[in-house]
Amino acid sequence: MNKGSTTGAEPAHYLLIDFEATCADDQSIARTQMEIIEIGAVMVETETLKVVDEFQSFVRPVRHPRLTAFCTQLTSIRQADVDAAPSFAQMLEAFKPWLYRYRDFVWGSWGDYDLHQLRQDCDFHRLPNPIGAAHRNIKQAFAQAQGLTKKPGLGGAVRMVGLTFAGTHHRGIDDARNIARLMPYALGRATLPSR
Repeated sequence: MNKGSTTGAEPAHYLLIDFEATCADDQSIARTQMEIIEIGAVMVETETLKVVDEFQSFVRPVRHPRLTAFCTQLTSIRQADVDAAPSFAQMLEAFKPWLYRYRDFVWGSWGDYDLHQLRQDCDFHRLPNPIGAAHRNIKQAFAQAQGLTKKPGLGGAVRMVGLTFAGTHHRGIDDARNIARLMPYALGRATLPSR
């Protein structure tokens, strides 16, 4: 397991992850039954805040292997995408060599959902979590650094900084890339334009 950054010093990189998971709008898939169906990960160099590497994979779910119409509409992920995808264990085996090239990082996501979803899937599949680094809630960091009382959603934060969302919202890799675009604001290196 990669320990990532364990010191209080600024890490060399930020690993930004966004997961998409099975879901339903009719309560037919309980929160505890949701499974990752896409991982989008970008590695950002802390000094420059430039994306230096990316990893993306769909994942084949096993608890609820058929995607709901709601899930497909929300994420644009098709049944064929997950049917042809590796299992969760296979995805982790592909992810680890990519991840372990980087020794000093903190990982973050827009909120804590991704942290909990990764733990839940690792527990369900009885696999160790490959990310031993500390987790940072980038949504919370963004709100604190910008003096906001409410934490905006990812799309709202992108608009707040004067950008247009790049790619498709609720697609793991596109969401991770957009989180990377917000890092100057989350780290307090940039301030929101006047509103």
